[in-house]
Amino acid sequence: MNSSHGLPGLCGIDHIGLTVPDLNQAIDFFVDVIGCEPFYELGPFSSDDDWMAVHLNVHPRTVMKKLRFLRCANGSNLELFEYETPDQNPQPPSNSDIGGHHLAFYVDDMDAALTFLRKRDVKILGEPTVRDSGPSGGQTWVYFLAPWGLQLELVSFPGGKQYEKETTTRLWHPKYPSR
Repeated sequence: MNSSHGLPGLCGIDHIGLTVPDLNQAIDFFVDVIGCEPFYELGPFSSDDDWMAVHLNVHPRTVMKKLRFLRCANGSNLELFEYETPDQNPQPPSNSDIGGHHLAFYVDDMDAALTFLRKRDVKILGEPTVRDSGPSGGQTWVYFLAPWGLQLELVSFPGGKQYEKETTTRLWHPKYPSR
């Protein structure tokens, strides 16, 4: 997509980086439960000067113990980090916190995905929310948690969303990346 405004040459999101408390646990969860494919890893990395503070905006004595890239089907890659630092906050942010976030995974069959998660004792937050009207009409979603508290979401709208009836432009979709 070419645009007359914004970043020259922007093609899309390449990856999302997440810091996790235990890299092996996170890799196991994203591979065995979510279905991502593991790729390469790097680390450890640290610096005796202020490189970490200047380049990563973290405490200068931070140690990036290890990182691992994962591919998640037809979407952005994940870059998972495990850090050791003197000023680390061990609690993941809530959605309402500055920097709060979640990852949403599109599924074709919400019921089958929920059954799968329940069989693996994944904590699901409430029951699925079904949107019958408005721009998101046709969408069903529900939040769930990774073992360390990362907020995740299942989302499904196999018949499309209501906004699609009012415009020819579309949000990016993992099943139809070029539409």
